[in-house]
Amino acid sequence: MNPPPAARCWAEIDLGALRHNARVAQERVGPNTALLAVVKANGYGHGLLPVARELALGAGVRRFGVANVAEAACLQDEGAWPPEIARETTISLLSPALPDERAEVVRRRLVPWISTEAEARAYAATVARAGAETPLEVEIEIDTGMGRSGVLPPDFAALRRVLATLPELRLRGLVTHLPSPDEDADFTRAQLLAFSKIVADSENPADARARVHAQNSAGLLGYPLAAGCNSARPGLMLYGASPLPECQALLRPVLTLKTRVTLVRELPQGWGVSYGRTFLAPRPLRVATLAAGYGDGYPRHLSGMGAAVLIRGRRCPLLGRVTMDQLLADVSALEPPAVEPGEEVVLLGRQGGSEEISAGELAARAGTIPWEIFTGLTSRVARRYFGGSG
Repeated sequence: MNPPPAARCWAEIDLGALRHNARVAQERVGPNTALLAVVKANGYGHGLLPVARELALGAGVRRFGVANVAEAACLQDEGAWPPEIARETTISLLSPALPDERAEVVRRRLVPWISTEAEARAYAATVARAGAETPLEVEIEIDTGMGRSGVLPPDFAALRRVLATLPELRLRGLVTHLPSPDEDADFTRAQLLAFSKIVADSENPADARARVHAQNSAGLLGYPLAAGCNSARPGLMLYGASPLPECQALLRPVLTLKTRVTLVRELPQGWGVSYGRTFLAPRPLRVATLAAGYGDGYPRHLSGMGAAVLIRGRRCPLLGRVTMDQLLADVSALEPPAVEPGEEVVLLGRQGGSEEISAGELAARAGTIPWEIFTGLTSRVARRYFGGSG
């Protein structure tokens, strides 16, 4: 596959793999459970519009989660879906809106998660001022242990009663979030059990059970669907990275990050490489300069951490510090013919044979998480899509 014209660093995004991962998510929760696909942060760096379109057209997803109003506006205003699909689609806000954003939430008919009585009353007042003919659909977020947003369990019933007095709002779901399904199984099982009990005990649950969901990717892969839930929220797994290593084989990586060699030089023994001279050549080396750096989202924290790139299907060690626009790799071990400027380099993904550099590997070496690896890719990285359903 040829890169886009003049691309120095680009991502190849396999929409067929995206569909596969969505099917895996659906199979894990069963055919009667709806998926809410999390596409925030530019579709985890994969491209918001192409990802959302493929999930709708190719995987039948009709519910999407974004972090803010601007992301929702992009989906709606840029025409992510044909009109007939857009009419069936709902967009949930996974983070609280700012007070000044509530009018836009109402105008766009987004689905906010409500945490407090004050928030509920503010939305009701906004709906009234807008003269909306139909109530705004909302979901109550219950804080069962995340500690970030949501109503605490002892206060849920009171908030539920307040919502019942606000004709401007219609309760359409209950939701909670799992903070550590990939780290603390006992806590997660207790959390899911507590949420299920709240759902079962809630007043007039027929309204709330329109959308009841708790499980993110790790929760979906590692635990049975919680009692009372009829929806799930896959995020990271859609993009081919499993938060649970034992489930990685189920998924197909969606993104391959590539760059090119710009220069090849011979460096003598003892010569310093990159800023700070943290690496000194232990022997004469053939070093390739690559056209990518932390300005493209390749983590600077990979400096000196044993990271490698793939050239001709072989691992070539990264040398010295990652710089803003360039990387340096040892290509001394590559067999003739010598590496030439213009050759393709894989920074993340697979290149020939069995060699692969995964997001999980890069994250572990950089002391971070795969989510940050993906979402850290900058606008300087060109995106190229293939394998779409139409």
